[in-house]
Amino acid sequence: MKILFVIGSLRSKSFNRQLAEEAKRIIGDRAEVVELDYSDLPLINQDIEQPEPVAVARVRKEVADADALWIFTPEYNFSYPGHVKNLLDWLSRPVIPMDYGTPTCINGKRVAVSGAGGKMATANCRAKLTELLSFIKADVVAEQTGIAVPAEAWGTDVLTLTDEQKSQLKAQADALIG
Repeated sequence: MKILFVIGSLRSKSFNRQLAEEAKRIIGDRAEVVELDYSDLPLINQDIEQPEPVAVARVRKEVADADALWIFTPEYNFSYPGHVKNLLDWLSRPVIPMDYGTPTCINGKRVAVSGAGGKMATANCRAKLTELLSFIKADVVAEQTGIAVPAEAWGTDVLTLTDEQKSQLKAQADALIG
């Protein structure tokens, strides 16, 4: 099984990147884990949609070739980051120009959602992201992990998970892998 990790924070020491590293450790040798690099995606724009930009074609192929996605994202202003939305917008568009009857590369793809952030543990972001993913016909895993980052971590950039949080992440990994 191949799982594509989508990190929703651009910060190199992000808590969500650290959460993804813990998930990768938990998955171990049960699946191949690859991080999706979508940093070169242009903003969605119908003027450049077809022929698809090289970066879009590459990302779509990586998503199509994966068995599942796992999104780790912070909450920005009560929602998900704009670059995550941009990625999902590109993935939701038809691969065959103007053929809205064919599946997209994310249609039916299993997707897990996790987030580390403030005291709400990314609850609003995860809810809205689940709604968006369901709308674009992804198969969203019911189990989610939300981490409220402890106050001291904001000064150290180190996310330390409790045993309970690790168990929650393991349950989510087990649900995604099946």
